[in-house]
Amino acid sequence: MASKKKTQNIYASAAASAQKFEQHKQLAEAKASQRKSDNRFALLVSGGAVVLALLLQLAYFGFGPGKVTAAPEASANSALVPAASLAEGREWTGSITVGGKKLEVTLDGAKAPQAVANFLSLANKNFYNDVSCHRITTAGIFVLQCGDPNGDGTGGPGYNWGPVENAPADDNYLEGYLAMARRGGDGSSMGSQFFIVYKDSMIPSDAAGGYSVFGKITKGLSGLNKVIKAGTQDGSSDGKPAIETKIGAITLK
Repeated sequence: MASKKKTQNIYASAAASAQKFEQHKQLAEAKASQRKSDNRFALLVSGGAVVLALLLQLAYFGFGPGKVTAAPEASANSALVPAASLAEGREWTGSITVGGKKLEVTLDGAKAPQAVANFLSLANKNFYNDVSCHRITTAGIFVLQCGDPNGDGTGGPGYNWGPVENAPADDNYLEGYLAMARRGGDGSSMGSQFFIVYKDSMIPSDAAGGYSVFGKITKGLSGLNKVIKAGTQDGSSDGKPAIETKIGAITLK
């Protein structure tokens, strides 16, 4: 009996071990499957976050809330807006000092008369003097945005104007372009804020169209490399420049 009992115990132990092994195997397989699922989910979330960040950047490219809405009815600019005739329908040349670096520029008063007239008027009043460049974008869109006296993207000259002028038909904004910032979907929301394209960028049009290109930097853009390489203060792809960058002297003729 002792021998039979012992044999039964051996068989029982072997069966129990086999059962435990099978349970362990199933548990391991379940954990492996869960890990794969978690990894796929993490990749989807990560990839989705990148895409979402880019979409948000595209949607919020102007200096306002960035909500794209139907284009408003066209309306005449107020008497506060400088007359387009100030641009004289001609090319203006000169320089804009940004971050202590002299950028040689040309302004197209023929293709963007309202934008050029506005810029000339504000420059002549020293409106831009010592105003900071409050925003830099470093992914998908490559611009340095300046001209807000509030320094946070909410300010302007006390008036708004439109419509959009001389926007690229293919949404391709070339390195060196100077263009006016505005609220998403509102072509009559331009004021004093403008952006410098420091690298070719595709900036999609919205309900109001594209962005008014009023000039270009012809020499000195490399002087902004230090600011560009430093990126944003918080390390994001869209934010306040890590290096304080202000507008200095502007001369145009």
